[in-house]
Order: sequence, then structure tokens, then C-alpha cells
Amino acid sequence: MSRTSRTTLRRSRTALIAAGALVAAAAGSAAAVAPFGASAAAAAGCSVDYKIQNQWNGGLTASVTVKNLGAAVSGWQLQWAFSGGEKVSQGWNATVSQSGTAVTAKDAGYNAALATGSSATFGFNATGNGNSTVPATFKLNGVTCDGGTTGPTDPPDPTDPPAGEQADNPYQGAKVYVNPEWSANAAAEPGGSRVANQPTGVWLDRIAAIEGANGGMGLRDHLDEALTQKGSGELVVQLVIYNLPGRDCAALASNGELGPTEIGRYKTEYIDPIAAILADAKYAGLRIVTTVEIDSLPNLVTNAGGRPTATPACDVMKANGNYVKGVGYALNKLGDAPNVYNYIDAGHHGWIGWDDNFGPSADIFHQAATAEGATVNDVHGFITNTANYSALKEENFSIDDTVNGTSVRQSKWVDWNRYTDELSFAQAFRNELVSVGFNSDIGMLIDTSRNGWGGANRPTGPGASTSVDTYVEGGRYDRRIHLGNWCNQAGAGLGERPQAAPEAGIDAYVWMKPPGESDGSSKAIPNDEGKGFDRMCDPTYTGNARNNNNMSGALGNAPVSGKWFSAQFQELMKNAYPAL
Repeated sequence: MSRTSRTTLRRSRTALIAAGALVAAAAGSAAAVAPFGASAAAAAGCSVDYKIQNQWNGGLTASVTVKNLGAAVSGWQLQWAFSGGEKVSQGWNATVSQSGTAVTAKDAGYNAALATGSSATFGFNATGNGNSTVPATFKLNGVTCDGGTTGPTDPPDPTDPPAGEQADNPYQGAKVYVNPEWSANAAAEPGGSRVANQPTGVWLDRIAAIEGANGGMGLRDHLDEALTQKGSGELVVQLVIYNLPGRDCAALASNGELGPTEIGRYKTEYIDPIAAILADAKYAGLRIVTTVEIDSLPNLVTNAGGRPTATPACDVMKANGNYVKGVGYALNKLGDAPNVYNYIDAGHHGWIGWDDNFGPSADIFHQAATAEGATVNDVHGFITNTANYSALKEENFSIDDTVNGTSVRQSKWVDWNRYTDELSFAQAFRNELVSVGFNSDIGMLIDTSRNGWGGANRPTGPGASTSVDTYVEGGRYDRRIHLGNWCNQAGAGLGERPQAAPEAGIDAYVWMKPPGESDGSSKAIPNDEGKGFDRMCDPTYTGNARNNNNMSGALGNAPVSGKWFSAQFQELMKNAYPAL
């Protein structure tokens, strides 16, 4: 599921939620009858929507929307004063500066023009004491917006729960649910009993999966079994939310049942029933972790908008906005249950680790996390490498190495990426996500189900220093032909076993993709799940722009995605690292 494209300590979330519940703001709309600015020749007005998205004892995050109710202008600046000792530390989509208590937000250039009735939105982080309120007065280009402020942040939603207790890291001190269906498949394989007790994700990849497809366990069946496994301690249940309209616009193998425009069905027939089940008081004692919509949002960055890797289907999804709307709606509704921990899928280092993908991906994640009634408080963290193969740690070379004066970044394998492995990427991307407005205590998950590579035969040091390519090629653990290869990779192995808090900023290593379940079929196979045939799953395929026209590296004779693939499971056990 790769779509490669070249072109700490954590504070209490309980305090965050409780502080957020104290936010209050005046509502209304007013016009300021005076010149709107130097570029306005007629009377003008404005309204301001100032939202405190999150605050705690130490700081806050806010979003501000200014709407032009008067004549068109070609440049703007908004001014207000803090009254609680706040200090701006960072802004986005505007230049935000402060002198004493006075704050000025100036347009960012690209959003300088405001036609009549149009608006611009920007945000900022600030230090504070946890008691910040909406400023009483705003001035736009020197003109007071009388009473034109609105709030609070989280759009009124009668289903939102009261402030509740959540664990900083849901995996800490908890067992994790073992899916009996996957466990039985694993145990039936020769040698499979060695890993059959490992926890894996439960994939809700179509509407029928909620009740149980083809006689299998439905969501309530899994949650009831989880209560049995829980006993008197804490237990995490891992669910994969995976059924967006126009799903996975860049890979036919993981297409879904809903067409590109069927956002209504996604909401009412898929998300709403899941949310209703998760809100059942019967399951309130479970810690429910959701992985939200794999391979969706990064596709809008790398595989749309005229890039060489773009596909018509991804251009459609970017234009209609249904990936952003769907993810936002899922975060909002699933987050209504106080025991649900939402983690958004964030691709992997071989997809968005390049400079031109890194920041834009964080921006679009923030856009989705504030769409359809969602806020950043609905996001507990992010997950990387889901259903992928990127090595956790490449220990035989680093991004800072040079060979004969040539940087490792210039090697054919790294190809100017900023990151060589998944751990360094996840930790760096976490910082980037915080910088664009996500809560500073978010945690990361890394899927290690299939990134072991090499078992006892993995390289023990770097390759020859003849060139930067020999140096990297001889030492890399990840033995894919190209980072863009994602389907049933030959030579892959089981990776680190699931564990909580293994590294700074990482909530857990998880097996979200159940090892042994296919990524896609090696040839076209009719099915009733909307899953197509992608040539990247064909071992004879010579590639495309997303893997730089290399061979696919896929195993042959593979079934439709999600179906049991015995040959793959045996390959994963043989090449496991740590070895079984």
C-alpha cells in the first residue's frame, strides 16, 4: 500500500479535555461602517470566528476565520489584544506577531484577496495559563468588527460526551485483543502457533463487515470476545476504519464498495452504525483504538494535481473533497465515545518522507481533522507503515553519511528522501504534525507486522565504500526492489512484536495488518467487494511512475486483498526479525 512519490514526555489528555470544556465565546454578527482598508473605496464590514481548539495549563491552539462583509480588498490584517498573559509562539496561513498584549495577523500573500462574502482562515499556538477566552474586540484593517465573533470550537454536537478520562497511551498497562479468526488461520499453518497469540487489527473494510460478512465475526462479536479476553485488567481493541467513497484512488487492489460520490452512504450506512456500537455502555471498559482510513489523505498530495504519479481517480477525490469530509466525519462521530482513541493513517517514510510531500501531508491531515465537525481533540495520534514493509530501523547507514563526498541521500535507494527508516520518519513527522496545530501530546503507532526483513541473514554492516550506491545496497535491511513496491513483497519478514511505548513519541509497535492476509490478487479475480486487479500485485509487472518503473517484487498466486495467503505467511515467518 505504498504510493511513493519523489517530487518525549506527554501531558495529561484529561486536563486538555477539561480545559477545552471551559471555553466560552460570544456569538453574533456585526458590520463596521468605515473603510475596510486602503484598497477599499466603499463602506465595509467584517465578522470573525475565533475558535479555541484546545487549551491546557501552559498553552492553547486557536483557529480564526475572518469574513469580508464589505467591498473587496487586496490585503488584510486582523488585530486583537490578549487579556490573560498569552504569548503567540507560532502561526500558520498568516503572519502572526505580538507586541505586549497586542496581536496582529497579516495575510500570507496567497490569501490576501478577500472578495465580498469571502473569508480567510489562519491559526496559531500560544503559551498561556489555561484560562484564555475569546478576545472582546477585533479590528480588520483598523476597523472594529463590532460583536462579529463566534465560538466555541467544537461545532455544537449533542452527541459529544462530557469530559472524560483517557489514558495518555492506551497501550500502556493493557493487553491487546487477539482476533480469534486470524489466530485460527495462523495456528493452522505449520509453525504458525509461534505467533498465533499476537494481537492484530480487525478490518472493517465494507458495510457488511459491521454485522459479519460471509458468516464471519461482526463488530459486536469482536467486542464481546474482547470483554472475555479483558478479564479484570485493561484491554485495547484495534479496529481499522476502511471504506471511504472512491477508496484508495491509486491502487485498484484495495478499491472498495462505495463510489466516489457516495459520501452520504459512508456516513449513514458505515460510520454511524459503527459509532453507535462503540458508544454502547456495555463496551465502555474497553480501550478502542481506530486506524482511520489507510492510504487516503496522502494520495491527495502525491497522486493528484498534475504530478507524474497522479491518477484520474485521485484527481476526482481531491476535487470532490470526499476523502477530507469522510475522515473528518469519522473522527467526529467515532470520537464521541470517550473510550475511543482515533489514530489517522499517515503513510510511511517511502511515501511522504520527501520534502515536497512532508509538510503538505501534515497540512491536509489538519484540514481533515477540522472538517465535518471534527477537531484536533478527536485525534489521539497517527499510525505509519500500515500494511507496508518499510524497515523500522536501518542501522548500517544514516541520512547524514557520505561516501567519497556523496551524500546517502543521493543513492538510488534513498533518492533524496529525508528519512531512511520508519522510526526516524515517525518521530520527525510527529513534530511536523504538532507544528501545524495538532495537540503536542499526540502519539505515533508503527505497523511492524511485515517489516522484519532478512531474519538471521540480514546485513551486519554497510556495503562496500566503492560508491554511495554500493554502500547503501550492501547494508540495507529493506530488500524491496524499490520503496514504491507495496504488494505481497517477496522476502519480507515479520517485524518487531507488538509492544507499548518502545521509543520516544511512539505509543506502540502494532500488527495492524494481519500477517498472512493478501494485499491484492496476482491476476484478476471476480469478487463482490469492489476490489480490482492492480498490476503492482503481478510478479511479471515492470512498474510505473510510482515505483520508478521497476519490477513489482510481488509474490505470485496471491488471492484478493484481505484473503488468507499461506505462501506469504510462510515467507513472513521464515524471514522474521527478530527471528522466531
